[in-house]
Amino acid sequence: MISQSQWFLKWLLPTIASALVGSLLLGTLYWAAARADQVAAERQKDLVTLIVSKMQSSVAHDQESATVWDDAVVKTKAGDLDWLATNLGHWMHTYFGHDAAVVLSADGLIIYQFIAESENAPSAEDLRESYLPLARRLRERLSAGEEAVSDTALSIGQSDLTYVGKRPAIVSVKPITSDTGEIEQRAGEENLHVAVRFLDSDFLAEIGNEYQFAEMQFTVDNPHDKSHSQIPLKSASGQLIGFFNWHPFEPGSSVLYATLPVIGLSVLSIFVAASLSGRAIWKRSARLALSRQQLQHLALHDSLTGLANRAHFERELASRLESALPQAKHGVLFVDLDRFKAVNDTYGHPTGDKLISLVALRLLDLLPNALIGRIGGDEFTVLLDRSEAQEAGSLAESIVKRLREPFDIDGAHVVVGASVGVALATGTLDAVELIRRADIALYHAKAAGRNTYAIFGEHMDDLLRKRRRLEHDLRAALKGKTQFEIFYQPVYPANSDLPCSLEALSRWRHPELGLIPPDVFIPIAEEIGAIHEIGALVLEDACDMLAALPLIDIAINASAIEMASPGYPLRVLSTLAKWGVEPNRLEIEITESLAVSGEEQTTRNVTMLREARVRLAIDDFGTGHSSFSRVQSMIVDRIKIDKSFIHNISQDRTRAVVDAIITMARAQGLDTTAEGVETNEQRNAVISLGCDNVQGFLLSRPISRGQVLALFNEKNCARNLLEGR
Repeated sequence: MISQSQWFLKWLLPTIASALVGSLLLGTLYWAAARADQVAAERQKDLVTLIVSKMQSSVAHDQESATVWDDAVVKTKAGDLDWLATNLGHWMHTYFGHDAAVVLSADGLIIYQFIAESENAPSAEDLRESYLPLARRLRERLSAGEEAVSDTALSIGQSDLTYVGKRPAIVSVKPITSDTGEIEQRAGEENLHVAVRFLDSDFLAEIGNEYQFAEMQFTVDNPHDKSHSQIPLKSASGQLIGFFNWHPFEPGSSVLYATLPVIGLSVLSIFVAASLSGRAIWKRSARLALSRQQLQHLALHDSLTGLANRAHFERELASRLESALPQAKHGVLFVDLDRFKAVNDTYGHPTGDKLISLVALRLLDLLPNALIGRIGGDEFTVLLDRSEAQEAGSLAESIVKRLREPFDIDGAHVVVGASVGVALATGTLDAVELIRRADIALYHAKAAGRNTYAIFGEHMDDLLRKRRRLEHDLRAALKGKTQFEIFYQPVYPANSDLPCSLEALSRWRHPELGLIPPDVFIPIAEEIGAIHEIGALVLEDACDMLAALPLIDIAINASAIEMASPGYPLRVLSTLAKWGVEPNRLEIEITESLAVSGEEQTTRNVTMLREARVRLAIDDFGTGHSSFSRVQSMIVDRIKIDKSFIHNISQDRTRAVVDAIITMARAQGLDTTAEGVETNEQRNAVISLGCDNVQGFLLSRPISRGQVLALFNEKNCARNLLEGR
């Protein structure tokens, strides 16, 4: 009896207890595993639905970066296929991953079409069948005068999930409209842009790799395999397109299978395994929750810098402004990096990405309490709180100063700068309006020479409209080529009244505003990319003049943008050859800072021109930042002393500087020209210092082509000029 009780106490009761505990634990574990698997599967379904929805919105948003643009309206109507391929076709594929693009005219004809190469690339007819209903519907909405109602959309559009051939895709149609409002189009007659993003192949691979979806695939029919999760894809009309299905993430089952062998060993191991598995399940669930939080974070933040993205920044700004008290003050800063493109071109995109990250860190260090966002490649926004808004100007100045400091990136000494636009608001205000004001202020900061800041004022709207009008009129003037005139200012030997050369100068005679000086329209031309056309006009006229006057030399001015263009030397030499002019009769004037910049392409261009015997001169010498020692390495033929020195040459210190410049130039074998000579005293002073040539209003103002020909056709002048040469 005692032995039986002992057996019962030692073996049976522990066995029964262990079995009951083990059964209860195992049943609980099975239930928890199934529940965890179910939760994980539902979260994955929500995630896939969100990804498809965001991709559909993203395709339409990507289109607006190129379709809401004056240039796009002009180029599509002109049928400029090269431009369309660069900006609306290949670029959209390379930058945003769009698989196809079509530009349609107002009557539905194809202006341009791009289909990315792939194994299952659709035919043009398949593509047309997919977008034609959307284009018709959008055309009806445009004709009815419908406009975008969302703060985040710049234009209305028509988007849907559909088939392109046999492939599921997002098809989005957007009108090509003016971003300035200066180009008027009749409602319903806008050209349309179609973008296509396929939802199979690469898209599925991207989702699977990025979000760890196993066996991700698209099927036309609903799979009946219960081991897979799936969500249906439906068009806007409710038509079933197909299904995304994948093997779901099963954290509970994984844990259960890992613990079963341990449960079989002993009750103790069951308890230990249960504790460990509970901990493991919790960790897995926490990991899923963290993944969801990370996804939400990515949806609101920039992936490179961790700053707020455009959508988050605008949503937060709108929220604060809507709930602001009447006396509450808010400020928005727009920060745009200067010379960022040059950094990318010189050092590569990885260095550019590191630079953006370092800029973000500096902004966070300067403004730890502000909401900072990155809304573009090198564009940042700052939302100041009430206390910071009181000091918006000084904060903007601090940003300019801090971002002007060098960045050390992988051994490279990178120097950029920043322009800052500031807009302030008191009380409630529309967020879009405040952002517009900050953008206008940024525009004025750039126009003021960059590396500075500007605070929005009511006058800026009017100035911006005038600026936009000048941009528009300048493009029109270059297209017609009738408003530009080339004048020539003679250059004289220091001790002679007979000219020895000419400097070609461009003038824009506006039909309404009259003569617009170069210091106004040249910066505009550089900004809108029209400086090459102006330079070509001046070069062509100068070579024509050289051919007409075989005994005279002519100088032209070249901007930094022209000298950095790979095709500039070829344009110069081909124009000289066209007119049969020897290269050494042409002199190109460049700025002092450009001559010592060290830019690789500029240096190559200067070398090519010098090897072809084209002469170079440094214009406005003395106004740059180079020392005399750096000038010794400049490969030029002439130094033109800036007129600011000539005007003050009566002062001993200025006279000493001019004397040093002339002495240095003579030691280097360089010719010298004094600019801006307006009095006999100034002329006598530079002659006494040994300057070779003089130029200025004392001797001659810029004169027209006819006046030049009359001047050099005088027999005595021609004979004396010949003897002088």
